[in-house]
Amino acid sequence: MTDQTTRPSGPFRLGDRVQLTGPKARLHTITLREGGELHTHHGVLKHEQLVGQPDGSVVANSGGHEYLALRPLLRDFVMSMPRGAAIVYPKDAAQILAEADIFPGATVVEAGVGSGALSLWLLRAIGPEGRLVSFERRDDFAAVAKANVETFTGAAPGNWDVVVGDLATELPQAVAEASVDRVVLDMLAPWECIDVVADALTPGGVVVCYVATATQLSRVAEYIRGTGLFTEPDANETMVRGWHVEGLAVRPDHRMVAHTGFLVWARRLAPGAVPPEVKRRASKSSYGDEDVELWTPGAVGDRQITDKNLRKRVREAERAAEGARLAAGRTEDDGRTA
Repeated sequence: MTDQTTRPSGPFRLGDRVQLTGPKARLHTITLREGGELHTHHGVLKHEQLVGQPDGSVVANSGGHEYLALRPLLRDFVMSMPRGAAIVYPKDAAQILAEADIFPGATVVEAGVGSGALSLWLLRAIGPEGRLVSFERRDDFAAVAKANVETFTGAAPGNWDVVVGDLATELPQAVAEASVDRVVLDMLAPWECIDVVADALTPGGVVVCYVATATQLSRVAEYIRGTGLFTEPDANETMVRGWHVEGLAVRPDHRMVAHTGFLVWARRLAPGAVPPEVKRRASKSSYGDEDVELWTPGAVGDRQITDKNLRKRVREAERAAEGARLAAGRTEDDGRTA
């Protein structure tokens, strides 16, 4: 067993997460447990029916209804895992990996960790030689994130550090100056951390901010521009529209994943470097105190989750992580026996 993820292949084992597609394409995601059962109005499916079966098997429950069993892909897992905070959607995670140029062996800082969705994508991209340092202000969110990552990987990654605290104050203690390759900020007011991020980034390093509203996008872009420490910020959003393809019936889906957030990114300049002046047409680019008031976190709106609901998510995530640890332990025993 290594510190990194176990290979998600081979016969199903106790502790594995399995995605079942049943009648009418309804999905059920379960963790295989000894004596476990999936109860639906179509009948009962015993977990032991899946143990030892290969990925892509079809099994029938007590009512004769068939289920396709597959290990969930990472995109499936992050969309169904317990959540403390809202997740970064796979479409945005893919853009972050591309725009930030996350590479194997990179040192990456992430804030906030939320439910751990983006952490999983970053860990996969940096590989075992990289390092990920994730910051989260709330210890309950951090608990959900750590349990979710352990559930998917089968063990706590040895190259991942989760720091509970404010990035603006904790980052200088966690990393050396000019030692970080990439920084990803998924928070309400990322402009509050840009100065400390600039100190941590190596020259040429990339900072990417993921924000929900146009007012947040405007303020963080202006702040980055105003520091004089970065290249001109770029921004975009990603929308994904699925298509129905069946014979000659080819048309866009009626529903789509449209706006989820904006990305704005820039690169750290070398110390003392002054970039060439960017010539722009005259525009209404100035702003005053009234505009800044609209950019405050309270005006932007902070998404909240009740304490009761969050405690439930923590329990769900920790139960799933316990199952993953069980599966990992059985894999180690099998390897020693072999």
